[in-house]
Amino acid sequence: MKTLLLAFTALFSIVNPLSGAFVFFGATQGMDARTRAQVSRWVAIYAFAIVTASLYVGAYVLEFFGISLPVLKVGGGIIVAMSGWRMLTGPDATEQRRSETANALRPSVESSRLAFYPLTMPLTTGPGTISVAISVGAGRPNGFGEQWLSFVAETVLAVTLLCLAVYVFYRNSGRLAHAIGPTGTTIVVRLSAFLLFCIGIQVFWNGLEVLLASIGHVVPAGSS
Repeated sequence: MKTLLLAFTALFSIVNPLSGAFVFFGATQGMDARTRAQVSRWVAIYAFAIVTASLYVGAYVLEFFGISLPVLKVGGGIIVAMSGWRMLTGPDATEQRRSETANALRPSVESSRLAFYPLTMPLTTGPGTISVAISVGAGRPNGFGEQWLSFVAETVLAVTLLCLAVYVFYRNSGRLAHAIGPTGTTIVVRLSAFLLFCIGIQVFWNGLEVLLASIGHVVPAGSS
């Protein structure tokens, strides 16, 4: 269950469906409850497809370009930490993101198309989510044995639980917004930002630790 907990915790923290639900509600205020439910369902479906593809295909893309896993962790950790730091120290961006997303919506567009952009990309699953998913997927076991099957089962379950949470929070975003209020929303966003920053630092350190350890194994040319 270690892979399941790691994947779900990392992805849930960066996707943050709870704080995203308030942005989703603000962007879909002009919709009725039925249409909002349809859009939230499509967002969850698209998010599942994007995260799953990043988990299992992203690692092969890295191999094609010759990018090692430690380097990816260092780069992805920096991006995630910077994102969390901006959310933590900057002004409350919830209202700004809400208005920007609302301006990009078109009521005449089908709910399936509307859900992909901008509600799924980049609101729900942005570059940070993709980089974390690739980092998790790159740690898959070699071969197609029992460990590989266990890894696939745990990661698929983690992504399924994540997208289920996205669907539940987004569909009930109206109730959450009225229950928590603006102050509660700000508190949730700040706490999530701090957790996201810590996750970025941990991912960065995991990659840097491997790179620093590999320096001692490098033998200079010409040495005996």
